[in-house]
Amino acid sequence: MATLIHFALDPFGRRMRVALAEYGAGAELIEEQPWAPSADIFQINPAGTLPVFLEDSTTAICGVEAIGEYLEETRNARVRLIPGDAHERAEVRRIVGWFDTKFYVEVSEPVLTEKVIRRFLTREEGGGAPDMGRVRQASAKLRNHLDYIGQVIDRRVWLAGEQLSLADLAAAAHLSVIDYFGDVPWADYPAAKSWYQRIKSRPSFRPLLADLVRGLAPSSSYADLDF
Repeated sequence: MATLIHFALDPFGRRMRVALAEYGAGAELIEEQPWAPSADIFQINPAGTLPVFLEDSTTAICGVEAIGEYLEETRNARVRLIPGDAHERAEVRRIVGWFDTKFYVEVSEPVLTEKVIRRFLTREEGGGAPDMGRVRQASAKLRNHLDYIGQVIDRRVWLAGEQLSLADLAAAAHLSVIDYFGDVPWADYPAAKSWYQRIKSRPSFRPLLADLVRGLAPSSSYADLDF
């Protein structure tokens, strides 16, 4: 069986888990700590980053973009997560890029670093109390992204068009990390909330709702499908 090396609250690994489930493809999950990658990770991926997908003992696919494209080409041909013609596929990739770059820099990374990673670092490594200024800035930026999702979904069935795509999975994976802490103001953004409810209710997404990180309990509404 294939293997996915990931961290439970990493949005990139989360997207790959949902994608694998949408394709109907199984994979053994092995968890790594991104703030303290093992020597084995550097042997597989010299960058030392997650996620890493092992097709077998000799074939490693490293990086979320490479894994996403690889799965699209090698898994269930009846399920397309980068669907449509060249223009439509470009739109999927554009929105994926929005969340993997802009959203990650402005929201996901500050929240993960301050609320999770600092807890597991020594003071010499930069650990300690979270910088709540960064968290507040991320919360303010989050509202811009929720507004953008609402604008897009008002014109489309899914974020990139008429079909569920990797764009929806990328956006939902990033938002799910913030939602773990109960920090998404869903009530203020009904269009984004309705879209996220559809993603959250899919069988492929359910395993993410059971994730637990040591010492960090999820919000009371995190696993609630009718939040």
